[in-house]
Amino acid sequence: MKYYFTKTLSCSFEQAVSDVTLALKEKGFGIITEIDVTKTFMDKLDADFRPYKILGACNPKFAFKVLNMDDKVGLMLPCNVIVQQHDDGNIEVTAIDPEVAMQAAQNKEMEKFACEVGGILQEIIEGL
Repeated sequence: MKYYFTKTLSCSFEQAVSDVTLALKEKGFGIITEIDVTKTFMDKLDADFRPYKILGACNPKFAFKVLNMDDKVGLMLPCNVIVQQHDDGNIEVTAIDPEVAMQAAQNKEMEKFACEVGGILQEIIEGL
């Protein structure tokens, strides 16, 4: 079972970041963290790396609900979405499948809820 949803786009890296951010916002998610892996590797390792960002997406309504089910589940939040540019110039956008991630908690109620959130994330990725 794959632990992610993914789609390849034919646009600029910056456009993909903008498009996925907007698509997430339309479904109630905000970006609460943004890690520029390319910049970090250059700054810390003096190493070149392809354009790659990790976006921490959070829907406060969903986070509130799941944290009330299990206060340790915050270890698995937010829902990460990556945007990366491959050598061929194509852009790949990938989101975590929360249903797979939540299986570790062994809580059927949370798994069911994660399935709902995963459906929304899959819809967002497929709609790009």
